[in-house]
Amino acid sequence: MALKRHLVIFARQPRLGTGKRRLARDIGAVNALRVQRVVLAHTLRRLDDSRWLTWLAVTPDRSREWAARQHIVQQGTGNLGDRMAAVARRLSPGPVVIVGSDVPHIAGDDIARAFRALGHCDAVFGPAHDGGYWLVGLRRRPRFVDPFHNVRWSSPHALADTRRNLNGKCVVLLAARHDIDDGASLARHQRWDRLNDRAR
Repeated sequence: MALKRHLVIFARQPRLGTGKRRLARDIGAVNALRVQRVVLAHTLRRLDDSRWLTWLAVTPDRSREWAARQHIVQQGTGNLGDRMAAVARRLSPGPVVIVGSDVPHIAGDDIARAFRALGHCDAVFGPAHDGGYWLVGLRRRPRFVDPFHNVRWSSPHALADTRRNLNGKCVVLLAARHDIDDGASLARHQRWDRLNDRAR
C-alpha cells in the first residue's frame, strides 16, 4: 500500500490582537487581522490538491470550530519546533511537508517539488530571506528524526540550526521566498504583485 503524503499548514486562529504582532505594530491590529485572514484563505485554496492529504494544524487547540471544513490536527504546546515535531510524529506513515500560512506566493508546484525531493532525500527546506524557512519537509523513513531541537526560532539562525541537527542526512533546498512578518515584508509583496499585474 502506498504511503500517504501529508501537507500540514500551520495556522493561528485569526483573532484581533493575537498573532502577527510585528505586522500589527507596523500597520495596526485590524489591518494585520485582515492580512492574516486573506493570506490563510488564499493558502488553503491554492494548496488544496488530490496529490496529498492537506491538514490544518491549529492553535490554540480549542479553536477547531473556525476551521471545521479542514482536516484538523492540533499543534499542542511548546515552542514552534516542539509543535512541528509533535505533529510530524502524530500523522500516519508517509512524508510530511509543513508550511506556514503567511507565504502569499506559495503554490501547489512548490509542494509537489518538496514531495519529489523527499523521494530520494531525508529533508527539504524552503529558505526564507531572513534566515528561517517557509517550508520544511521530512521523509520520516526509516524513522522520524527530530531536527527542531535547540533551534533559535525567529532569528537569522533558524535554518542553519535545523540543518545542523540533520548533519549527515541528505537535504534539498528549494527557492528562497519572503513571508509576511512585518510591514516591510507586506510592502515588498504588494510591490511584487503590482509589477506582476502590469506585466500581464
